[in-house]
Amino acid sequence: MTRTRRLRRAWALGALLALLAPLGAAPATADNDGDKDRLPAPSLTRYGAVEQRASAYLCTGYAACAEAGYPHAGYRAVAGQMFWRMYSGHNCTNYAAYRMVKSGLPNTRPWSGGGNASEWGLKMSKITDTTPVVGSVAWWRANAPGTGSSGHVAYVEQVVSSTEIVISEDSWGGDFHWRRLKKADGRWPSGFIHFNDKVLTNVARPAVTGTPKVGVPLAASAGTWKPAGSYHFQWYAHGVAIPGATATRFVPTARQLDRKISVKVTATRAGYPATTVGSNVIAAKVAPGDLQNPQPPVINGVPEVDQVLTATRGSWAPNPSATTVQWYAGPTPIAGATGWRLRLGQAQIDQPVTAVVTATAPGYVQKRVQAQPTPAILAGTMEFTRPFGVSGVTRAGRTLSVTPGTFSPADAAVSYSWRRDGVTIPGAVGSTYVLQPADVGARISAVVRLDRASYRSAAHEIRTPTRVFAPSSVGVRPTGAVGKAVVVVRVTAPGVDDLGGWATVRIGAKKVVGKLVDGRVRVVVRGLVPGWKKVRVRYGGQRFALPAAGADRVYVNRAW
Repeated sequence: MTRTRRLRRAWALGALLALLAPLGAAPATADNDGDKDRLPAPSLTRYGAVEQRASAYLCTGYAACAEAGYPHAGYRAVAGQMFWRMYSGHNCTNYAAYRMVKSGLPNTRPWSGGGNASEWGLKMSKITDTTPVVGSVAWWRANAPGTGSSGHVAYVEQVVSSTEIVISEDSWGGDFHWRRLKKADGRWPSGFIHFNDKVLTNVARPAVTGTPKVGVPLAASAGTWKPAGSYHFQWYAHGVAIPGATATRFVPTARQLDRKISVKVTATRAGYPATTVGSNVIAAKVAPGDLQNPQPPVINGVPEVDQVLTATRGSWAPNPSATTVQWYAGPTPIAGATGWRLRLGQAQIDQPVTAVVTATAPGYVQKRVQAQPTPAILAGTMEFTRPFGVSGVTRAGRTLSVTPGTFSPADAAVSYSWRRDGVTIPGAVGSTYVLQPADVGARISAVVRLDRASYRSAAHEIRTPTRVFAPSSVGVRPTGAVGKAVVVVRVTAPGVDDLGGWATVRIGAKKVVGKLVDGRVRVVVRGLVPGWKKVRVRYGGQRFALPAAGADRVYVNRAW
């Protein structure tokens, strides 16, 4: 027999089987309905390969399919049983019912009435739509392309896309198959019945690891799912979704401070409804973060008096909202030194200088970092080669003057100030000073100061040899009487309070001594002959009040 004749014979045999097949279909009954669909008879291509029109067979037969990795879910062993009162054996409805019962549904038909495949989608219209899902039942209505008057049902094994699926099926008078269907091929199911679709099952919950702290990464695991899928993450703070936080890694910011963090994982897979499962909430709230200082601040400049030092901010992670600086000389902060530049002064000589930078950022603990201190601040040395002196009389109202000396370096600037008992007198500057009443009783000194850039200032104090005295002034007020005179003496001395001491009053050969109280004394000189008399008063001085004298005239009356 030639090859052409063999091909024609096979074609004729296939056509004959197609015509005879309906004769072997079981009749439908009220309680036991078989499917009356007939899958199109296989045709031979010019190369002899078997193919199904508008679909692609993946395997045929229980054994062949199982060997190729396409299981029958145990149906071969129970095919003699009826499920949902469908005809047993090779039957699309019995196989589909078996898969539903195996998925967990009871072996009771979920509707009343006929059981032909064409009835399924109509009776279960409330759970029938056009969306293929793994575990759903693919349904063809009566006389749909590729089916007969009884329709057809199959089990959806895989959803490649919304227009491509893989099904397993059995068929009355036919065999068990796995097929790949494409919507574009024209034999797409009329609908999909969602009795008990397969779902993505979370076996182990998602977990969050890491320390809940601002700036410290947290990591989420998807957990374990059956079957595995693709996973999408959403982070939450106190149960509120954090915008944009959809990666496996999340770094809390200041907005999440004091809030508890959790994550929800949504699993997706083609042909399965999306499933979302949340992680356990981290028990601890988000704590303030720690600012990092990879590069500490640095001090630049020459560590010598009158030079300028500059401090850098250093580098920070994250970038702080504010940085401030405080300069220190040794352990002591320099008053007012809060700028990034510092001109070194006399107070910093012989001390190391450093800068402390303080950084702040929302949600982070404030951090202070100290720059490496400088060496002790250096300065040149000045000296007096011939001492200065003070000339003048230490008496209130008189002027003291500084007598010049010599010094090195000769171009240093000279300034003067004056002290009273070691305390600087406000406003007393210059090489001369007029002694004031307030200076009485005090020791006055002149301070000569030398200043020059890059040198240590030098000072020399010259003290007067004596304390300041006040000149006294004697006021005399005599009053004459018969044979006597009354003399009132008033003594004043600038800068001296409660002036005391003794005053001697002489009129001729008569002398009377009186004690001053608060600068005043009254004496009576008796035994005087009539006429004009000269009154002489001598004050002997007291403490810092100098002696003084005064005089006047008085008329002594005659007796009548």
